[in-house]
Amino acid sequence: MAKGPAYNVPYRRRREGKTNYKLRKRLISSGLPRIVTRKTNRHIIVQLVEPAPKGDKVIASAHSSELRKKYGYLGSLSNLPSAYLSGLLCGYRTAAKGIKKAVFDVGLHSPSRGAHVFATLKGFLDAGIEVAHDKEILPDENRISGQHISSYAKDLSSDPDTYSRRFSEYLSRELAPEKISEHFHLVKERITSDFKEGNS
Repeated sequence: MAKGPAYNVPYRRRREGKTNYKLRKRLISSGLPRIVTRKTNRHIIVQLVEPAPKGDKVIASAHSSELRKKYGYLGSLSNLPSAYLSGLLCGYRTAAKGIKKAVFDVGLHSPSRGAHVFATLKGFLDAGIEVAHDKEILPDENRISGQHISSYAKDLSSDPDTYSRRFSEYLSRELAPEKISEHFHLVKERITSDFKEGNS
């Protein structure tokens, strides 16, 4: 008896664009915990997770809001420098739990060079976590530290109205955007010192 064409309906989370099951299967097969990064309009969320029968179990995490509350970071909480710092913070917390290796789960993000997700990966690497990666995909040090923001601010400084409008959030927190790179390194040192002293 003839049958119609075979068609498998994708899982709900795949239809909603939330999970790539083929990629997830390969990552889980590695036997290593996964680094997961999510970006909202205002924040960066980084987690180290491992699979469990009832759902992923979070081993370590960092939220970019912690950068301001605990370490005094005054820049945007959703830009490239904050993505790196959030990854560094989560990386140190991962190392503190005795975990030395992980795999990077890019999820459904487009793997474009220098993207926010890869800034968090660089933070994990600098925290001492071993993660297989292509060095070409990582953002360079200048962008990680926010020098592109500083250069843009300097270019706009000749137009006070546009300058104050574009950097109103920085200025409201009394951070000159031209100084973002120096401020980034100060906050990075605070995070590193915190873990060297064993306080987190």
